[in-house]
Amino acid sequence: MPTNADLIARRNAAVPRGIGHATTLYAARAENAELWDVEGKRYIDCAGGIAVLNTGHRHPKVQAAILEQLNAFTHTAFQVAPYETYIKLAEKLNALAPIDGPAKTALFTTGAEAVENAIKIARAYTERDGIIAFSGGFHGRTALTSALTGKVQPYKKDLGPPQAGVYHLPFPHDSFDVTVADTLKSLDFLFRADIDPTAVAAFIIEPVQGEGGFLITPPELLRALRDIADRHGILLIVDEVQTGFGRTGKMFAIEYAPIKPDLITIAKSLGGGYPISGVIGRSEVMDAPLTGGLGGTYGGNPVACAAALAVLEVIDTENLLDAANRQGKTILSRLDVLAQKNTSLPIRHIRGLGAMIAFDIVDADGKPDAATTKAVTTKAQDLGLILLSCGVFGNTIRLLAPLTASDAILSEGLDILEQALKI
Repeated sequence: MPTNADLIARRNAAVPRGIGHATTLYAARAENAELWDVEGKRYIDCAGGIAVLNTGHRHPKVQAAILEQLNAFTHTAFQVAPYETYIKLAEKLNALAPIDGPAKTALFTTGAEAVENAIKIARAYTERDGIIAFSGGFHGRTALTSALTGKVQPYKKDLGPPQAGVYHLPFPHDSFDVTVADTLKSLDFLFRADIDPTAVAAFIIEPVQGEGGFLITPPELLRALRDIADRHGILLIVDEVQTGFGRTGKMFAIEYAPIKPDLITIAKSLGGGYPISGVIGRSEVMDAPLTGGLGGTYGGNPVACAAALAVLEVIDTENLLDAANRQGKTILSRLDVLAQKNTSLPIRHIRGLGAMIAFDIVDADGKPDAATTKAVTTKAQDLGLILLSCGVFGNTIRLLAPLTASDAILSEGLDILEQALKI
């Protein structure tokens, strides 16, 4: 069997540098919250494939549903020979989503694809082009979604001009010295200087910024956007690709606001490790594009639909919303203790909703320390813990253990994190 080093060398020769890696390990197998590399080393997984594995690696119910579907058929294309699992999943999502009135769901493959289609739907419904996003937000790496993403490096640098019609507002957070009032004032300036509100199709925002650093969007901003959208005929798109399906202790993070968006983009943990995404929205809005204007060869693949239906069952029957809140309390309590220890690196701004937890690593002057953050994730890997960093300044550690992780595994992972943070 090849070693990690062997595979790194082969990867460098065969795969472009534009595809990055958070670790230097190569996976061989995994189970719930544990992963083993090709050399047999065991790791506790606090990355979850970038927030994809709320139900853990290879959940038995998800695996069983997949195998049953594999034994029936694996692909027909929903636009050619449709199937019940797509409809059943859409029905369940429509019932779960905090949408005002009847809802409909279109299924796709990736989070970026869901976001692109949400923009298409919004433009078709409003007959307008403008889209307003936020600094620090992440919506994907395609041409349109990278334009929506509020960070230049590495998502936009040297990759050509952005798509037209996309505007950004400053995201309100103490670390940026930006308040909600500042953001709304910038919106007033935008409406006067660059685009009239009657030309704006939609706002798009994450209830908790993912790649931006697990920054919680202030509920007062979400409520203000809902009001402004209603006054000007603008749609509100909430990007729940990373926050959805229990991660924050609710099925959808927007429920904390609480407001009802017009469109919700979903992906990641919906499929339990299988590629599926979607847009849930108000029926009249979702029906705006002409027949054939939405879809895709693999969108709502039957195997992925079967996995997603099982994921929703697991979230319900195993009470994973409660599990997320319990896990979050455990992690926050442990981080509060670590923040007080003189033997640990300086950590600040501990934050989170449910089990979507993060903290920042800073230097002696309290400034963001990206280099030390990278050193911590590397040390954690050496000790047997997979961690991800993120944030506008690259100094945020995010914790994304499966919601199905046992108390013992979670405690072991936090012990390793403590070791990785030691000075």
